[in-house]
Order: sequence, then structure tokens, then C-alpha cells
Amino acid sequence: MIEKRRATGAARPQRRTLIGAALAFTITGAAGAQQKPLVLPAKWYAVQVSDDGTTVELPGIPDHRIVNDASARGTAFALHSYSLEAGSISYVVQTALYPADVDVSDPRRILQTALDDRARVLATGKWSKVEWRGTAVDSTGLLKGGNALRQLVLLEGRRLVSLALMGPATGTNGAEAERFFKSLKMK
Repeated sequence: MIEKRRATGAARPQRRTLIGAALAFTITGAAGAQQKPLVLPAKWYAVQVSDDGTTVELPGIPDHRIVNDASARGTAFALHSYSLEAGSISYVVQTALYPADVDVSDPRRILQTALDDRARVLATGKWSKVEWRGTAVDSTGLLKGGNALRQLVLLEGRRLVSLALMGPATGTNGAEAERFFKSLKMK
């Protein structure tokens, strides 16, 4: 029995040392974790971008500007532009209600014109990917300097809506990009 007590007695100081070391590690680890800055996920906001209730989600509150535009026949209309910089990504939403003198009977022609106009800013002058979806077109292209542009342009009746995302090429199909493009709701 004496042998067992000595073995048990010898184990207790080692166990206390291990428990003390584990406790010290836990406290040090917890203190180290508290010193790191808290990173909160971006808060996304549903932004109403037209009078008819069209909304899109953005990772912040965008700047809103109204640009006075005119149809080919000279009829004035307002183009609403919402823009936001979040990290290395720029978000732009534009919408306009075309006046009665704009022929919207061929949506693909209007969308192709929008594609051609925006392609001027691309490094090659051409889109690397164009995907037609009824009265909408999703396109991606490389910008000068290595960034990329992805845009979704659609025509619903007389309402034109354009969503654009500019940033690192890998970000045009990332989680933030998908959330942005899929968040568009039209009433």
C-alpha cells in the first residue's frame, strides 16, 4: 500500500503542474484573442432605387445622384445613379424610366446599345462573357489596370436598371457579387 500512495502522491504534483500550465495557456490565449480587433461583417441595406419600388441590397449607404438625360428625340428624363465603395469593390446602380418617345418594343436592341456603350471602358473594348436572359444581359470584362467589371442590365417595360460591380477579377463572381446581383427586386 505504501508503494501505491507514493505513486499516487508523485502524480499529484505533476497533475497540478499540467493543470496550471493549461490554465496559464487558456488565460494567455484568451488575452491574446481579446487584443485582436473585432471584425464585424458588412451590414447590407435594401435601397429603393425607383419610384415603383425597385430595390437592391448594398453593403452600405450609397451616394445618390440624379443625372439629367434626354432621349434621342430630345425628351428629358432623369437617370438615378447610386454608388458605393466597399473595400476594393465599387458598386453602381443606375435606373431610368424612359419617356414615351423611346421605342422599347425591342429590348435586346436597347440592351445591346448599353453593352456597346459600356464596353468602351474595357481593356480590350469587348466583353469576355455575355449571357442573355430574356430582357436582361449579364456581362463581364477586364478593365485597364487589371480590375474587372461585371454588369447586369435589364429592361422591364420602360424601366431600365443597370447593376455594375468593379474590382478584382476574382471578386466579380464572389459571395458579395452574387448577393448584390441576386438582391435586385422589381415590382
